[in-house]
Amino acid sequence: MPNPSEALWQSDPDTYWRSIDAAARAARLDSPALIIDQGALEHNIADLRRRAGGVPIRVASKSLRVRSVIGDILSRDDFAGVLAYSVDEARWLATELGIPDVLMGYPTTSRGAIGRFLADDIARERVTLLVDSTEHLDLIDSVGAPGQRGTVRIAIDLDASLRLAFGLVHIGVRRSPVHRPADAEALARAIAERPGFKLVGVMSYEAQVAGVGNQVAGARVKNRVVATMQDRSMSELRKRRGAAIAAISRHAELEFVNAGGTGSLEETATDSSVTDIAAGSGFFGGHLFDNYAHFHPAPAMAFGLDVVRRPTPNIITCLGGGWIASGPAAPDRLPKPVWPQELSYIGTEAAGEVQTPLRGEAAHGRNLGDRVWFRHTKSGEAAEHANEVAIIDRDADGGPRVVDVVPTYRGEGKSFL
Repeated sequence: MPNPSEALWQSDPDTYWRSIDAAARAARLDSPALIIDQGALEHNIADLRRRAGGVPIRVASKSLRVRSVIGDILSRDDFAGVLAYSVDEARWLATELGIPDVLMGYPTTSRGAIGRFLADDIARERVTLLVDSTEHLDLIDSVGAPGQRGTVRIAIDLDASLRLAFGLVHIGVRRSPVHRPADAEALARAIAERPGFKLVGVMSYEAQVAGVGNQVAGARVKNRVVATMQDRSMSELRKRRGAAIAAISRHAELEFVNAGGTGSLEETATDSSVTDIAAGSGFFGGHLFDNYAHFHPAPAMAFGLDVVRRPTPNIITCLGGGWIASGPAAPDRLPKPVWPQELSYIGTEAAGEVQTPLRGEAAHGRNLGDRVWFRHTKSGEAAEHANEVAIIDRDADGGPRVVDVVPTYRGEGKSFL
């Protein structure tokens, strides 16, 4: 039987959020109250698995930052490995959680973190470092010479952006300089010839497809342009990535080719050169994904803030709230107030570090100590503001209750980036 929360979050949001508030109140969760609705999370896990079409999903830890949730997801079929964002984090996950396959999603130049990694035999066996130039190899060697350390597993970061007009037009994120198959082969050859390194994988992130909404309200023309760009980009990338993997494979036997993101699972899964697909924010369902046409994740994570002031009859002020997402500074990077409904930010203040004023008809019914619930834009920023997250599940009759309280990375005393 489907969990009742799976229907409520879409068909009756007022009842859904009211039930979340009731469960948090019954458990006496202090503000800021960070919650995960287990039923909504299960919905998202199943939907991600369906969209990946049998291609294993690698969990992007930066978008979760809750160790117990990462471990739970990895215990399920069709999920394999972690895409980490910090060397110290990767080493911690590999040794403390026992994850046997941790891929760094970004290069590092932190000598201290590299030194700790090189000295850890278990981490070196389980963690793969990411590079996009021989300079990264030089830096690793400067911390620990090949004859003084074990072999380091290496993956190449292949640029997945779309380049048009002979490179004058760049669509996508600015990541790796390794764009052409010839670039990839040259770096693969250099890694293969270097003592102390083993080339085992490749990753690429098609941000212009995975991270750009194609069904933004009130932007019909823009949505068509975005959809056209995304189709063209994936068509170009499938050919170029396949050629790059073939070129790299002339110099190393690859264990994995990672690609994609939450927004591109279906398209990335059609690329025969890809062995696993990354996904992160789709597990918790931030409101960034409300602008996508081909999937609709449930709002599995949310946070509640207490009303601490009433400056005017139609304005309430919450304590905290400035949990801003990465990316271009714009309103869509702000948390979204979702309950009570029809509350909005004040333009001159928006979401503040310590206080967040909101206005709207619903303000008239809020008293001091009442709670307002917000959805985060992505996912990772929420866990950086709370030590604990409460897990809410529902009884057979749909009644919500807090069944567990688990630490975030921050709650475990870990702040990696």
